[in-house]
Amino acid sequence: MTLMTASPAAQGRLELSEVGKTFRVNGRTHAALDGIDLAIAPGEFVTVVGASGCGKSTLLRLIAGLDTAHSGTILHDGTPVEGPSLARSIVFQAPRLFPWRTVAGNVALGLLNAKLDRATKRRVIADHITLVGLDRFADAYPHQLSGGMAQRAAIARSLVSRPGVLLLDEPFGALDALNRARLQNELLRIWSQERTTMVLVTHDVDEALYLGDRVIVMAPDPGRIARIIPVALAKPRDRSDPQMLRLRAEILDLLEARAAAPLAKWPAEPARRRHHALDAATAGLS
Repeated sequence: MTLMTASPAAQGRLELSEVGKTFRVNGRTHAALDGIDLAIAPGEFVTVVGASGCGKSTLLRLIAGLDTAHSGTILHDGTPVEGPSLARSIVFQAPRLFPWRTVAGNVALGLLNAKLDRATKRRVIADHITLVGLDRFADAYPHQLSGGMAQRAAIARSLVSRPGVLLLDEPFGALDALNRARLQNELLRIWSQERTTMVLVTHDVDEALYLGDRVIVMAPDPGRIARIIPVALAKPRDRSDPQMLRLRAEILDLLEARAAAPLAKWPAEPARRRHHALDAATAGLS
């Protein structure tokens, strides 16, 4: 794995074509994902929402390269994803910090394989601890941090290698409402400053709309894209904006439709099924 040294915004293009994933469960084949076609532009913030079991986290693992047994193709800046890379970092719901390491020590793990001298590593680590607002806690241990602070440390660890893509799997799911809102704003601040391509999976429709340039609504059995909804509103957004509320109702209607009708009767994607038009993907980005 090599360290990303150029601007992340120039190295965050993702293209997925006919991506599928199956598992063997009790001797039977289960299709977790089928026919995923998606293009994500450099610097775009995309959110993915859907019911439990629709393959959201599986999709993130495939993009990260943590699982390579799939059909179809996944390209990062035109190169096939064939395994984990510092070019793509992932943040999980639990911070997964090592309890015997300080915040700085945990963030340093993101540079474990980086070919940088010691002084440069120290500077880069300090810069990313500052980026997530943990300057005063660089020498603190995980048990001395709040849940939100621990997740900030995990985000710093994921960003310290300057990845082209940051993948986030329900990163705020375990937090209370107040800390969740604060961390959403912190993530937006980091995105605005770094312009790293971000893909966030969530069950929270409001979170998806608040953060995303586009919301990918997924359907289950098997997991596939039901609708892609652009959110053409400037950031930071007013959560009570009538357009936000209208989009929220639209997404909830899509999700609730699954309970009343089979997948074949879901409302059709109004645009063409394949989403490889990056011009459309980047339209209206702030």
